[in-house]
Amino acid sequence: MGKVRESGMPEEEHWGSFFDPACVLAALACPRVGDIIEFGCGYGHFTIPAAKLTTGTVYGLDIETAMIRRTAIRAHDEGLTNVATIERDFVADGCGRPDQSAAYVMLFNILHIENPVALFREACRALAPGGRVGVIHWNVDARTPRGPSMSIRPRPEQCRRWAEEAGLRFVRFDELACCQWHWGMLVGRPTA
Repeated sequence: MGKVRESGMPEEEHWGSFFDPACVLAALACPRVGDIIEFGCGYGHFTIPAAKLTTGTVYGLDIETAMIRRTAIRAHDEGLTNVATIERDFVADGCGRPDQSAAYVMLFNILHIENPVALFREACRALAPGGRVGVIHWNVDARTPRGPSMSIRPRPEQCRRWAEEAGLRFVRFDELACCQWHWGMLVGRPTA
């Protein structure tokens, strides 16, 4: 399959300037217990703070070798032993984690892919009953300093429909006041 369309990454420091990862993870209910899967870990800007929060393992997936290496180095430098970086084309091959094994999935700035419902389905498959999916994406606003083209940039209501089509339950939207260029959403796998 290859890289997600329009997914090129800027330099690490520049990319990190767009987010307050700890604030995003708190706003979107990242759990303190259980495994976490991050689809498209990039430089590890969310992987590392999530690993500091949870007692479980954070599985950082990315198709790019350089991103996997950088995230692994950052985890090592922080002394974290609960980060597993995996080079994987998760769009084509899924996340590789067992059914119902994760407490949380991060879909951050990735839902401009060609088939977002399939990604939500894979997240749902991997989530334990009651597990949650945190979603963030760039605002649909031409003033944003990065992000995919407006024609493929998803809107919150679109993402909610895609998640519900995949079998997930809507929990809430979040304006992410701590990240002016992004909106957030929380969905979950029903318990029964």
